[in-house]
Amino acid sequence: MALVLEQINVEGLAQLSYIVGDDKAGVAAVIDPRRDVDIYLQRARELGIRLIASVETHIHADFVSGAHELKARTGIPIYGGKTGDYQFDLHSLEAGEALKLGSVTLRALPTPGHTPEHVSLLIYDSKQGKEPFALFTGDTLFNLDVGRPDLLGGGTEQRLAAQLYHTLFDKLLPLGDRIEIYPCHGAGSSCGKSIGDRRQSTIGNERIFNPAFQERSEAGFVDWVLSEMPEPPRHYARLKQVNAKGAPIVGCLPTLQPLTPSEFQQQMQSNAVVIDARSILAFGGGHIPGAINIALRPEFPSWVGWMIDPAQSVLVVVESERDVKLVTEQLFRLGYDNLAGYLHDGMTSWQNAGLPLQHLGQWTVHDLNQHREHPSVTVLDVRGDDEYQKGFVPGAQHIFVAHLEQHLDQLDRSQTIATYCGSGYRAAIAASILQKHGFEQVVNVPGSWIAWKNADLPIEKP
Repeated sequence: MALVLEQINVEGLAQLSYIVGDDKAGVAAVIDPRRDVDIYLQRARELGIRLIASVETHIHADFVSGAHELKARTGIPIYGGKTGDYQFDLHSLEAGEALKLGSVTLRALPTPGHTPEHVSLLIYDSKQGKEPFALFTGDTLFNLDVGRPDLLGGGTEQRLAAQLYHTLFDKLLPLGDRIEIYPCHGAGSSCGKSIGDRRQSTIGNERIFNPAFQERSEAGFVDWVLSEMPEPPRHYARLKQVNAKGAPIVGCLPTLQPLTPSEFQQQMQSNAVVIDARSILAFGGGHIPGAINIALRPEFPSWVGWMIDPAQSVLVVVESERDVKLVTEQLFRLGYDNLAGYLHDGMTSWQNAGLPLQHLGQWTVHDLNQHREHPSVTVLDVRGDDEYQKGFVPGAQHIFVAHLEQHLDQLDRSQTIATYCGSGYRAAIAASILQKHGFEQVVNVPGSWIAWKNADLPIEKP
């Protein structure tokens, strides 16, 4: 044995980090570590290796980096691209600079485009010749997609998109088809427009199947990559700042404390936000008044980031105690450090204490079709603009769920408001927000647009 190359996937965030090194020499580095770093320390012990470096391919926007946590625990230095934006001690990698890990070498390849400071890492193994065999691409190149050049904002989009073009065509393609690529994200991440399902690929595969590699001029590429770009999630700008500064060191995953119903109520009175992470249908059956339903599915971290202010204290309701650990991990990875606790024994304890319950009506798509033209019904489409433009329930009003709280005045409180989205997930978030703000006649449509289309119901287009 010699080469160690392990990929570690974070469900929900679709974030990929790596341990790479030489187990014969007993050394390795971590690429793009997540915040809960125990997994890297545990694997290092199991593999009999010592971690000697962590590398940030860029300043991440969608999760809190674990590089500082690793440094605090082990003393290992942090490496990254060249920029004045980092506000901590970091070894800036020069183009071509090598990081030696026994018989394995990582060599820095600046790949600006997703961000200005982005650096990818060529991997060499002396047992496999003198040429690199793979590339850690960070957020530059994914399966069937490339990193978004629009996340910095401030008018940098065109310049970064042009840099991305030259990175792809002048730096990556010439490496040759056989080079394996190991990206920082898989399908489900918002760091690309539409990332493919494969968590690793090759330059050759992407050259053939990735639309970014179609023959275009630089101007044509810039227009293509910036077109139909979905709005960046709200928490991305905040996490950029957290990671540029360096995340606070906490030492271990926080413990989400169990609270009795009366303790839970007391915390609610101190302006804590309640996340009900149960399923859409369970939430509809009965929930704590004022709770926001963000179901514990793969989308959970993304929508918590969109909808919840990290300055607020967070209370959680879960389906079962088994979900507490996962919820805690997901919140921690997004920098939600103000965790007030969870409702012990869930809604069973709440109902047994005789406390108030709120219900959310549920309509099938056939119910929605039957009621949609009634003068007392408002059909509310809460999908993104790009989805809405492709077709919607006839007569529907459109407000993207992430902007709903800013546009409540556009809705008639005397109406029955039926919310729908792609699957019912975001519609449940929207319906719970409406209820929290005093809308009394709200229904959700489980299945939503998927079910509407499958039922061959009428579709209107702008």
